[in-house]
Amino acid sequence: MSNMAGFSPTHFNWRVEGSVAVITLDRPERKNPLTFESYAELRDCFLALRFADDIGAVVFGPNGGNFCSGGDVHDIIAPLLDKDMKGLIEFTRMTGDLVKAMIGCGKPVIAAVDGVCAGAGAIIAMASDLRLATPQAKTAFLFTRVGLAGCDMGACAILPRIIGQGRAADLLYTGRSMSAEEGERWGFFNRVVEAGELETEAMALATRLAEGPTFAHMMTKTMLAQEWSMSLEQAIEAEAQAQAICMRTGDFRRAYEAFAAKARPTFEGS
Repeated sequence: MSNMAGFSPTHFNWRVEGSVAVITLDRPERKNPLTFESYAELRDCFLALRFADDIGAVVFGPNGGNFCSGGDVHDIIAPLLDKDMKGLIEFTRMTGDLVKAMIGCGKPVIAAVDGVCAGAGAIIAMASDLRLATPQAKTAFLFTRVGLAGCDMGACAILPRIIGQGRAADLLYTGRSMSAEEGERWGFFNRVVEAGELETEAMALATRLAEGPTFAHMMTKTMLAQEWSMSLEQAIEAEAQAQAICMRTGDFRRAYEAFAAKARPTFEGS
């Protein structure tokens, strides 16, 4: 394992509080659009997080009242018009690699959504493990609005699993905005909190997770992803093996010893 000490990205904001990493995009004047460079750097960041034992959870938050407005119209959309098929597939695979890296990073990722959460921004929220929102959050999978298919970066696979096939079809065909209230009712958002409480709530949740049995969280995240393609019989057997592995960790013993002593366990991630 390694750690993220000294990590200093160029194309987004990064800070670490305790063992919680906080990511925000750094173009608030444009509602935080993504560029080719920020896509690639975010992908590389989440790939590195898989091997970082000093980070227990990640918060992906807003900046300036907005989460992310998607791919930058001038820096991404316009250049794509001049790319050949090889260049286009390289780009779309890179964007998909960000989602795969988020799912494979081994850390719980919490999206704290405020304001605009559109296009690839909606995908980043979707690919997170947990999602908090303010009442002002407006989430739109707006790919059809720009003449593209709704099947972007895993949306047709992941979004129906979160909110159901019919509701996902509604959002992916129309590209309309989903309100915070609608998102919470549909299960996209775990809860809605006031704007002034968003960062506090997200950090409290992330800290609680980071202080927990992080190896077990990694196993939980792994199985949540892997069991999509398993039969029920395969899933039950895979979970039996995963749980047996966790039973060999020090955190399992620490939890038992703390319970026996009527104390709160202190987990160490091993």
